[in-house]
Amino acid sequence: MLGRWRDKTDKPQVQPVLDLAEYLAKTYTLQQGTILPGRTVAEHCQIVGEVARALLLRLPKWLRDDLFPEGSELIAASHDIGKISPTFQKKISDAILHQKKVYSEIESKWGGHAGVSQLTAEAHNTGAYIPTILGQHHGYSPNLANYQSTSSPLGGQNWHLKRSELLAHLKQVMGTDFPDIKDPLQALVLSGLTTVSDWIGSGFLFDDPQQDWRPKIEQALDLAGFIRPKIKKALGFSDIFPFSPNQIQIRLIESAKQPGVYVLEAPMGMGKTEAALFAAYLLLQNDMASGIYFALPTQLTSDKIYARVNDFLTRVLDDQSPHKQALLVHGSAWLTHFDMGKEADPGRSWFAQGKRGILAPFAVGTIDQALMAVMNIKHGFVRTFGLAGKVVILDEVHSYDSFTGTILDDLVKALRKLNCTVIILSATLTQDRRAKLLGTSLKSNRYPLITSQPNKGKLREVKVEKIKDVPVAVGHHSEIEAIEEALLRAENGEQVLWIENTVREAQGIYHSIAARAKEMDISCGLLHSRFTKKDRASNEEIWVDHFGKSGSKTRQQQGRILVGTQVLEQSLDIDADFLVTRISPTDMLLQRIGRLWRHSDTCRPRTAKREVWLIAPKLDIAIDAPEEAFGATAKVYEPYILCRSLEVWQDVTRIKLPGQIRGLIEDTYRQKVNESEAMQKHLQQGEKKKNTLERLALHGLSSVGSAPSDENAQTRYSDQISVEVLLIRACQQDQQKKGTWVTLLNGEKLWVPFDGRSLPRNEWRKVTATLIQSTVKAANYLAPKAVSKKEIDWLEDYFYLGRGKDDEIASLRVALVAESGLLKTFDNSVINDTYRLTYDATLGYQAIKR
Repeated sequence: MLGRWRDKTDKPQVQPVLDLAEYLAKTYTLQQGTILPGRTVAEHCQIVGEVARALLLRLPKWLRDDLFPEGSELIAASHDIGKISPTFQKKISDAILHQKKVYSEIESKWGGHAGVSQLTAEAHNTGAYIPTILGQHHGYSPNLANYQSTSSPLGGQNWHLKRSELLAHLKQVMGTDFPDIKDPLQALVLSGLTTVSDWIGSGFLFDDPQQDWRPKIEQALDLAGFIRPKIKKALGFSDIFPFSPNQIQIRLIESAKQPGVYVLEAPMGMGKTEAALFAAYLLLQNDMASGIYFALPTQLTSDKIYARVNDFLTRVLDDQSPHKQALLVHGSAWLTHFDMGKEADPGRSWFAQGKRGILAPFAVGTIDQALMAVMNIKHGFVRTFGLAGKVVILDEVHSYDSFTGTILDDLVKALRKLNCTVIILSATLTQDRRAKLLGTSLKSNRYPLITSQPNKGKLREVKVEKIKDVPVAVGHHSEIEAIEEALLRAENGEQVLWIENTVREAQGIYHSIAARAKEMDISCGLLHSRFTKKDRASNEEIWVDHFGKSGSKTRQQQGRILVGTQVLEQSLDIDADFLVTRISPTDMLLQRIGRLWRHSDTCRPRTAKREVWLIAPKLDIAIDAPEEAFGATAKVYEPYILCRSLEVWQDVTRIKLPGQIRGLIEDTYRQKVNESEAMQKHLQQGEKKKNTLERLALHGLSSVGSAPSDENAQTRYSDQISVEVLLIRACQQDQQKKGTWVTLLNGEKLWVPFDGRSLPRNEWRKVTATLIQSTVKAANYLAPKAVSKKEIDWLEDYFYLGRGKDDEIASLRVALVAESGLLKTFDNSVINDTYRLTYDATLGYQAIKR
């Protein structure tokens, strides 16, 4: 059979010579490496269609009825009809015969077999959206301007007729026809269903063509984590959480009883997280939600809040719920558990927990993954599918950042149409920002406040009983004075929190304090985003626990100073006796002050005062030269907003919270009359940048038919691309045994075979998860020099190195860490032209200008 595909010119024949059942979709590799013919195109397409049908049956009926019309499974089944094409069949033949593949560049002109699928669907008039869904099932859309399904390179009329025969066959075996699709958003959801079904239907359970695939469908869905949860019924708030609900929590729970958008504005430390989770529980119990996605501002905060969500799930999931522990999505353990087909294998882009978590019934992750559900990026529609019908909790939403805010506004609109319940939690929103999130005008300016916009019903602004104010002293001091005060307070047994706006500034303050603190028997720590995942988890466990409720005993043993960045202001239940912070926008300052005296029952030293010290330049100096006055902070936050925040705070020596939160926020963001000429100039620059960012964000929003790469998708505006850096002590290749011994930073040795697929699947995933724990993210210009994929091809079965040819640049960077902490290349060449790079478990990743 295979010989039929070749002629003397080494070009594919244009006349089909096979019966439908002889066209191959895949190859099958035996354990010893022998490559055999795998599933046929017809069989693989039917498998994927049946996976889609079974997957839909695991969704709530109300969600299926609204978003997944009858015939949705046929779209999934039709995804690979384009594999009946000369170039694809030749690739299969060449793979089996171990011959060099020469047609990849030719195929790229029409997007490979996915492009052929799209052209065939267009020729059959399947509607405005179905061809595009088939064409982008690999995550991006092909350019098909110069081709039709009958074009000569695609096999001409005869190959088109074979594809048409396959379509008719699929309609018959699936027992349905193509559905009508009502709008672009529904098309995105169906694209997600198609792609996810293809991933699962391409998994190892279906590899062997000699085995019956039908009994494996339900097993494959279980392995992929699509398990319908069983919820305990009739639980009260106190059955789930170890306390009774307060008035704010009660009001939200009473309001959020059906899908819609609900905004809870309340002070820090009032239990907004628990209120949102209990509201989600009631919706799940009443079959009005399919799961929960808890979206947080940063990975560090999402790592920590996992424990709280984990406790919640332990209490609300029925003991008989299938794979109960598997539903608690988090970390490297989760990476080794779920198996979602080849696209989510180690070495592929969707192996990362951060991406796949959005598909699980319950997940904690960053807001970035949710934002990508409405963005023009590769596999954005997979995220859209993953969020449909869920309770989506958006924590720590602020007024600042027009770029992310613009995408967030669009996300909220889309989630409403996807039958989601959106619960937005914030301590610091302006009325204007809240109105934009809800897409309507608002009246109330009370605080605390719940704004309720159910999908069926009227918008309501729900008053909440006023909370008793507590006073906070505000000091304005220099960095030198603050260092002395922090040491003095810690010497008296206080737990001191110091928050900077950049990693470099935080590392600098830690340097200035740590040595002196050690001499004074004061414990000093550092938390920021540039630690390896392993070290970050270890540091979190120590420091966040000391400053949290569980640290009530250890905090009395000695004074401590914890230095960190913005990660300490968000979503962490930590309690400081004294706070030092660099100036930042008012929303962020209030969040930071929310970590001060957070728990009323915390035992504190007699010397402790509820006080925050601000480190900031003088206002007139800042207005004249903001970049110089604010330093690195001006690269993080807009200078105009920094000046406005400084103007609001400069004369404040005492505030009352929560009573003044609304006023401080509105004063910062309200347009002022008769501003100085310099401030008007900063305002104009700020407005110009804001408008530019909004346009950029709008440009990045999703549209059916366009899906560029998601590797550097911008959910937050930045001029710099970040890259993943693998940090190891040493590596030694053994060509005879075909693998590499990797020495990890803690001295442990890990065997990494060249062919990861040769390992048992669970072991392969464990090796990958271990390596991932040794990675850190860094800005591209602060990272080790990029290398070609060939130079680190021994890692290609464990890390996604990027798309493209073998000699293209790898998206992953790798560095050896000497005992001194200095980062080196494998060949001892210069690792970075501009910066000296170091790493240690205490300071994290550092880049020091040469």
